[in-house]
Amino acid sequence: MGSRNPFARIMKTLEKTGGGEFGKYYSLPSLNDTRIDRLPFSIRILLESALRNCDEFQVTTKDVENILDWQNTSPRKVEIPFKPARVLLQDFTGVPTIVDLAGMRNAMDKLGGDPSKINPLVPVDLVIDHSVQVDVYKSENALQANMELELERNKERYSFLKWGANAFDNMLVVPPGAGIVHQVNLEYLARVVFNTNGILYPDTVFGTDSHTTMIDGLGVAGWGVGGIEAEAAMLGQAMSMVLPGVVGFELSGGLKDGVTATDLVLTVAKMLRQHGVVGNFVEFHGEGMSEIALPDRATIANMSPEYGATMGFFPVDHVTLQYLKLTGRSDEMISMIESYLRANKLFMDYSQPEREMVFSSHLKLDLQDVKPCVSGPKRPHDQVLLNEMKADWHACLDNKVGFKGYAIPKEDQSKIVKFQFGEIPAQLRHGDIVIAAITSCTNTSNPTVMLQAGLLAKKACDLGVEVKPWIKTSLGPGSKVVTKYLEKSGLLRYLKQLCFHIVGYGCTTCIGNSGDLDESVASAITENAVLSGNRNFEGRIHPLTRANYLASPPLVVAYALAGTVDIDFETEPIALSRDGMEIFLRDIWPSSEEVADIVQSNVLPDMFKSVYETITEGQPTWNNLHVPSSRLYKWDARSTYIHEPPNLKDISMSPPGPCKVQDAYCLLTLGDSITTDHISPGGSIHKDSPAAKYLMELGVDKRDFNSYGSRRGNDEVMVRGTFANIRLVNKLLEGEVGPKTIHIPSGEKLSVFDAAMRYKGEGQDTIVLAGAEYGTGSARDWAAKGPKLMGVKAVIAKSFERIHRSNLAGMGIIPLCFSPGEDAETLELTGRERYTIDLPKDINKITPGQEIIVKTDNRKSFKCTLRFDTEVELAYFDHGDILQYVIRSFIGSKTGERACKSN
Repeated sequence: MGSRNPFARIMKTLEKTGGGEFGKYYSLPSLNDTRIDRLPFSIRILLESALRNCDEFQVTTKDVENILDWQNTSPRKVEIPFKPARVLLQDFTGVPTIVDLAGMRNAMDKLGGDPSKINPLVPVDLVIDHSVQVDVYKSENALQANMELELERNKERYSFLKWGANAFDNMLVVPPGAGIVHQVNLEYLARVVFNTNGILYPDTVFGTDSHTTMIDGLGVAGWGVGGIEAEAAMLGQAMSMVLPGVVGFELSGGLKDGVTATDLVLTVAKMLRQHGVVGNFVEFHGEGMSEIALPDRATIANMSPEYGATMGFFPVDHVTLQYLKLTGRSDEMISMIESYLRANKLFMDYSQPEREMVFSSHLKLDLQDVKPCVSGPKRPHDQVLLNEMKADWHACLDNKVGFKGYAIPKEDQSKIVKFQFGEIPAQLRHGDIVIAAITSCTNTSNPTVMLQAGLLAKKACDLGVEVKPWIKTSLGPGSKVVTKYLEKSGLLRYLKQLCFHIVGYGCTTCIGNSGDLDESVASAITENAVLSGNRNFEGRIHPLTRANYLASPPLVVAYALAGTVDIDFETEPIALSRDGMEIFLRDIWPSSEEVADIVQSNVLPDMFKSVYETITEGQPTWNNLHVPSSRLYKWDARSTYIHEPPNLKDISMSPPGPCKVQDAYCLLTLGDSITTDHISPGGSIHKDSPAAKYLMELGVDKRDFNSYGSRRGNDEVMVRGTFANIRLVNKLLEGEVGPKTIHIPSGEKLSVFDAAMRYKGEGQDTIVLAGAEYGTGSARDWAAKGPKLMGVKAVIAKSFERIHRSNLAGMGIIPLCFSPGEDAETLELTGRERYTIDLPKDINKITPGQEIIVKTDNRKSFKCTLRFDTEVELAYFDHGDILQYVIRSFIGSKTGERACKSN
C-alpha cells in the first residue's frame, strides 16, 4: 500500500479577497525550486499532478524529480505516471468502454471478486453524439428527420448507455441532440480548476477521441487516448507516459483582413507537421496571443492530431477568463480559477514581461504572414494556398497516384458526364463538388467563421446566386448555442436558402456520416467534396469522393456556390447574379470588421446559460427509455449492438504470460501513412462486406445496417469491419486496392477478415508489416481491438503514431520498429515469408525498448526495437491486455499485485 503523501508539507490555503477561503492546494512555489519558473506551463501541470498524487507506489518522489528536471530528463524519454482529473467519453467510443466495464464486472463476479469495485473513481462525462447520419437531402426538416431516424436506429445503444449512467457512479450523461462532445466540453463541461472536497487542482482530461485536444485551447490539458486507456484511468490506474518534449510556438502580429482562423490552423498544421512534433506537446505563447480569440485557439488545439502533437496547449490568460464569462460560468468560479492559477504559477499574464521558459525546440509565426488556404485532397496537413488551388488541382490530376495525385490521363481530364437530377439536366466533371458540409467539430466552436459563412450566404442570396441542387449541402452545429446566434443575427435563413440546413448536433460528414448521395449523382460521379472539418483521408468522407478538401465555413459556402474546385477565385467569377452580372468571391466576402461587429452583438452569455441549464433533460424519446436497475448487465445473445467482450469471458486468475510468435504469416503488407481509418471500422456498412453478411444472417435488413460507429459495442460486427476500408492498399495484392488479402498457404484472395479467421482456425499466428506513421488518425480503440480479435500478434513498422502504438500495447499486440534506415523494402521482405519473433518467455527478462531479433523462414534475420515503452505496458502484455491486468489487480492475486507494483 502507498504511504502518506510526502509533499503534504507544501499544502497551502487559498484565501478569498473578501475573507474566507477557496480551499487548499499543493503549492508549486513552496517547493522553492528555481527550475519551476523555466518549465513550460504544460509541464507544470504534469508536475502538480505528480505532487498531489504522490504515494510512493503508483507515483513516487523520483517521478516528481524527473518532471522537475524536465529539461534534462525529457530528451532521455524518461517514463512518468499521470492521473487525469476526469475522463471524457462520447457515444461511439463510450459504448465499447461501458461494454468493457460491464464485462469486467461480470468477470469479477465469476472470479469471486466484488463487482462494485469496477466503478469510475474519477468523474466521467459522457456526451451522446457522433450519431448524425446526413440522410436527408436539402430538407428544411432535416434536423427533425435525422433525430427521429437516429433515435429509432439506436434505441438499443441508447438504452445501454442509460443503463450505464444508472449502474455506474460518478458518471454524467448528456443525452443525444445536445451537441458534439468537444464543443459541449469547451462550453460547459470543462472545470479549468477542480475543487474536490476542499482540494484545488487543474482540470485535466483523457478523452476517447483524439480531438479531445480542442480543450487545450481553454488551458485544460487534455488529449485523446484509446477506450482501454480511458477505462484504466477511470479505474484509478496511473497512466504511464514518456515525459514529452515541448515545442514552443511563438505568435506575433495579427491576422490580415479576410484571413480566417481556419487559414491559421491549416498554416500551423503544415508548419508543425514539417517540424516534426509526434509525441510532443506544443505550447503557444508570444505577444500575438492577445490577437487569438479563444474559439480560434480551440480550432488550433482541436487539430493537434493532424499535426501530430499530443496536444497544442494555450495557457490560461485573460482571454480564457473572458471566454469563461461569455459562456456563463459564474463570477465565483472564475475568481477561484484565476486566484488558484496565479498562486500556483499556472497563469500567463501578458501584462507582465514574458518569462524565460525553456522549450525543446521553437517555432515562430507572424500572423500577418497567414494567407487564405485549404488543405487536401487526401490529408489535413497538405496545405494549398487559395490562389494556387486551380493549378494544384490540375497538378493532382496529372501526378502519379499518391497523396497529391490521381494519374488521370490527359484525354480523360476534361470528360463530362451528363445526367438527369430529377427534372433538371445536369453534368459533372473532374473537380466538381458533390458534397459541401459545414461540420460540427473544428470550426463550429468558432462564432467568427460561422457568422462569416452566414454573411457570405446573405450577400450571395441578395445577388440571386444559388447552389446547384445536386450538391449535398449540410450544416452540423457543434452545439445549440451556434443555432441561437445564427438565428439572432438573422443569418441562418440565408444559409438555409442555400440549402445549408441544420442536419443535427454531432459528428457528420467529417467522420464519414455523409449519408447516401442521390442515385443519379452516384451513378454519374467523378469526384469531390469540401468540408470545414479536420479529417479528409481518402475514403473517409464518402466512398465515392476521392478528393476531399478542408476549408473554412465561408469557403465551404463559396465552393458550393462555384460548384467546383477547378476555379481561380481571383480571376474567375464564382457565379452569375440574377441579372446576369459576373460575381467574384471578393464581391461577397465579408470584411473582418463586418464579422467582428456581428459577433459582438449576437454571441451573448445568456445563450450559453439557457442552452446548458437544460442540457441533461433530453428529449421525450430518451426520457421514455426504461432500463433495468441491475448492477450486472444481462447480455442478450441475439443483440447485434451490444455483445459481451470475448477477452473477458473466460479470464483465469493467473496471467497467461508473454505470447509466443512462431512462424507467423503476414496478414497484410502496408505502406506509409496507413491511418486508423484504414484499420478501424468506420462509416456505413457496405452491402458486400463480411459485416453485412453477418448482419443479414441474423435477419437484419440492409436499411437497418446503420453504421459501424453505432455498432461499436458488438465485437462480431467490428472485427469483420477491421481493415475493410475500400481504399486500403495491401502490397500482397500487387496493385489492387481494397479490403482483401492473400491467404499465403493456399494463394486464395479473401477478405481480410476471412483470411484472418482461416489462419486462426489453422492455429497460425499472423503479423502486419507497415511503413512510417502507422496508425495516424482518430478512429482509435477498434484499430487495436480489431487486429487483436483477428489474431494479429505483432505489427512491425517504420514508426507508429503515439496513441495507436499505446493502444496496440494495451491490447497485448507487440509493436516493433525496424532499425533506422531499414524497412520491408530495403530488407526485401515480400510479406510471403513466415516470421518468428525472438522474445524471452519470462516477462522479467524483457525490458522497454530492447532490441529484438526477427527471423524469417527463408533465413533472413533483422533487428527491431521493441516498442513497449514502459514497464506497465509490459505488465499489460504479460496479462494479455489492460483489462485483464486491472481485474487481477483489483482481485489482489499475487500476480496482480506484482504487475500493479511494476507501475
